[in-house]
Amino acid sequence: MEFPRFMEILDFIGTFAFAISGIRLASAKRFDLFGAYVVGVVTAIGGGTLRDLMLGVTPIWMTNPMYLICSGIALFWVIIFGKRLIHQQNTFFIFDTIGLALFTVVGAEKALAMGFPLWVAVVMGTITGAAGGVFRDVFINEIPLIFRKEIYALACIIGGLCYGLFDWMGVDQMITQCVSGFSVFLVRVLAVKYHLCLPILKGEDDE
Repeated sequence: MEFPRFMEILDFIGTFAFAISGIRLASAKRFDLFGAYVVGVVTAIGGGTLRDLMLGVTPIWMTNPMYLICSGIALFWVIIFGKRLIHQQNTFFIFDTIGLALFTVVGAEKALAMGFPLWVAVVMGTITGAAGGVFRDVFINEIPLIFRKEIYALACIIGGLCYGLFDWMGVDQMITQCVSGFSVFLVRVLAVKYHLCLPILKGEDDE
């Protein structure tokens, strides 16, 4: 029996976390079960699909059904604990941040493993982490979180840079993955806790 690699475990955990964040928001919008599942799947695999297409490889969910199965498990999880999840304001933030951190690591690692330079790895990590959330917000008719003043994609960029730096220094891969993911999580948490944000581009009406 072949046990999954550490990166595969991170990938599945990230899929589960992102799927829950999408399904939870869909349930708040009163989507039916199928609609909620679709939103969860798109949130979970949207960024990875876009990344793989840009890297010229087959999207991972087309070769491994576990991503669709994992999203289904997330749907049942929300059904079982739905009321508790919906009424807890921090639930979406926690699962979304976990998914953001883990998927940033997965995306950066995959780009570097395929021989792409650091700047491509940072971009691929950011796309993997943030694009699914963009698709989710579009599906539920919200302004994508990445386009608001909250620090979101910037956390992915910092995590990708950390991954590239530690990889260049020859640090153990598991340590590199953990530090990179934790840096994304930490930046996102600190930004929300202390209301840190990027400057807003002012329009003519604001002058």
